[in-house]
Amino acid sequence: MTRRPRIAAVAAVLVAGTVLAGCSSDPVADQYLSGENKGYIASDFRVEEIPSDQRGERVEWEGETEHGDELSSADTAGDVTVVNFWYAECGPCIAEAPDLEQVWQDYQDEDVQFVGVNTYNQAATAASFARDNDVSYPSIIDVNTGAVKLAFAAETPIQATPTTLVLDREGRIAARIIGQLNGPSVLSTLVGDALEERS
Repeated sequence: MTRRPRIAAVAAVLVAGTVLAGCSSDPVADQYLSGENKGYIASDFRVEEIPSDQRGERVEWEGETEHGDELSSADTAGDVTVVNFWYAECGPCIAEAPDLEQVWQDYQDEDVQFVGVNTYNQAATAASFARDNDVSYPSIIDVNTGAVKLAFAAETPIQATPTTLVLDREGRIAARIIGQLNGPSVLSTLVGDALEERS
């Protein structure tokens, strides 16, 4: 194969992979792509805020953190909870870590909790990432069982990393950000909106 056809073939594979990566039977993702949603599509991330009367069921989850502590939805009940799916080698996860931490610091004295869900690494790697990136909230280590990711699957399949969810006080998904945060402001607004709601 000459150089030109080989480049064309590689380009075709990359385009096909991009298209497949964007395919989903997820109705929320379909809303993003059609533009029929309250959020928007940006070049590097997508956001949707879900009206209270359109939210699904409460998501119940549990797991063990990087420090060996048990953590579950029962521990965050009644609080607005931010759940961030990530792993240490993920470039966008590294880039957004300061933004997540900033929003956590801004809201930690209110009825808000932050929980990371590491989908790929073992506890030692996750703990090292937290130290190196000044992340002070806990992360559940989900690589061995996938139980937390599975718990959310009925309401919102986690098909991209990072993905950040905002849960309302009832534990229902109130907002979703697919991809890297583009600064702290969008997440901060979503958390503030969820806090203002009355359950």
